[in-house]
Amino acid sequence: MNSKVYIIAELSANHNNDFDLAVKTVEAMAVSGADAVKVQTYTPKSLSVNSKTGYFAPRKEGLWKGYTSWDLYNEAAMPYDWQPKLQKIAHNLGLDFFSSPFDLEGVDFLESLNVPKYKIASLEITDIPLISYTASKGKPMIISTGVAETEDIKLALEACYNAGNKDITLLKCTSQYPATIEQANLKTMVDIKERFGVKVGLSDHTMGALVPTVAVSLGAEVVEKHFILDRSFGGPDSTFSMEPDEFKEMVSAVRNTEKALGNITYQVSDADKGRRRSLFVVKDVKAGDQINSDNVRSVRPGYGLHPKYKNEIMGSQFSQNISKGTPLDWAYIKQ
Repeated sequence: MNSKVYIIAELSANHNNDFDLAVKTVEAMAVSGADAVKVQTYTPKSLSVNSKTGYFAPRKEGLWKGYTSWDLYNEAAMPYDWQPKLQKIAHNLGLDFFSSPFDLEGVDFLESLNVPKYKIASLEITDIPLISYTASKGKPMIISTGVAETEDIKLALEACYNAGNKDITLLKCTSQYPATIEQANLKTMVDIKERFGVKVGLSDHTMGALVPTVAVSLGAEVVEKHFILDRSFGGPDSTFSMEPDEFKEMVSAVRNTEKALGNITYQVSDADKGRRRSLFVVKDVKAGDQINSDNVRSVRPGYGLHPKYKNEIMGSQFSQNISKGTPLDWAYIKQ
């Protein structure tokens, strides 16, 4: 990562099994201001069983109603042979390229591409063998916590630590598609950072830029959003993905939030110091006159003695004649 918020554009299933569409989407990600493109590396076997009964029967409701898990993942999966090609395109555009692996074979494949980091998806938070193996590669780990209780997070972190990997970023995530603003619960992200002592960020499924912008103001170092060229293209992830103009607007909002947060500083420029209040002579006075509240007052600008000395100097005498409007100086006061 770097000092800037790391903005990830998630390609996910928005390639619609069209390589040229995937390429155009990656190109649009770069134009829209993303730092990285993330894909997903799996086959249906990585995630499900080819069955239409029991737990694997077609879904009866929700975004993917009518799909079996196997059919959904078969449609959404990105072919492995696309990934090195897309990686090269991403690199030529100045984007990082990495992925979420969903089995050990996927990790090995991504290692052959020398990806710079790994992402563990929310629903894989309990797959400790997968997390351990991925962490053992020594690359930065980004882990979503969309369906994680505190014990799940502890186990995932222990798996990374036991593998010798301490470069971990936990992403607050709401695993609803799309998610509502009320479900964001961004205070949880703040608690994750304090409770577990790791870097934090947001994997967001709400619509718009509000939730990512607020997350950055609360300390998010990573923002991940699904990206699509046009939601009208359809596909499993289309309804909760950002189009290029929306993504670009979000990037702008995040970058402006970074500027607004700025740095911790209490420095005041000389020019600003001159704009503050100070002690001035406000009447013509002669040498020997006593200093009182009629002839010395605290006013703007700040070129005279500090107002903290006002009570101390009351009753003292002027050492010389002074014209009205002169900044008071110790040299003008009898010692």
